[in-house]
Amino acid sequence: MIKTENAELYQVWLAEESCARIHGWDFSHIEDRYEEEPLSWSYKEEIQKRLSPTARLLDTDTGGGEFLRALAHPTSLTAATENYPPNVALCRETLLPLGVDFRAADAGRALPFADNAFDMVLSRHGAYCAEELFRVLSPGGVFLTQQVGCDNDRALVELLLPGTPKPFPEQTPERMRQKFKGVGFQVTELREEFPEIRFYDVGALVWFARIIEWEFPGFSVDACAERLLCAQKILARDGVIRARTHRIFMAAEVRADGQY
Repeated sequence: MIKTENAELYQVWLAEESCARIHGWDFSHIEDRYEEEPLSWSYKEEIQKRLSPTARLLDTDTGGGEFLRALAHPTSLTAATENYPPNVALCRETLLPLGVDFRAADAGRALPFADNAFDMVLSRHGAYCAEELFRVLSPGGVFLTQQVGCDNDRALVELLLPGTPKPFPEQTPERMRQKFKGVGFQVTELREEFPEIRFYDVGALVWFARIIEWEFPGFSVDACAERLLCAQKILARDGVIRARTHRIFMAAEVRADGQY
């Protein structure tokens, strides 16, 4: 139970929990209260150096389409999918009027596009099916992905929900390599990093944990009150709560002759 002297903190945390919803993939609510170390690579730059102006482009799990729009690729050559209902509605409002071929679909299953339809497919922190990617890519096409690895935010999860299993244990570079190689891709680049993530108030951590519910299943202020007090003690002692994210970058190509 939260003691009387912590009642004010408890109300702050409840307020953060109650407003924890997201529009697209927008973390601006906590932007001054947490930070992540940058990666040594830029996903956007990795795309741009490979993306020709005439390439047929698909962005899977596009969120609200924010990142896709930032690429400024010709919309007549651009398609996108999204499966999360609030983001599907947002994409229909923002992408379709621009001429993007947007379709509601689960990127981890069948993609609603013809064989060899694209020269490049993207997935930033999204689901994927390697077999479907191989099918929709043309010979010489490339799949570029930045993925969240299996050890993402684990110190935070252990702080709030000790013993919680990893939601995506298969998300390691070597398992990804083997999966794509088995389908017929050539994995031409594979990188892994563990940047630090820092929180400067526990309320921001509450909001974060509620948003990323697949990493923090069952989290609530009431269920985790004592663990949140532990987090508050760490913050009082160190001035920051530190953990590590886990990111993987992969480029996988279909051979120009379309063969394995």
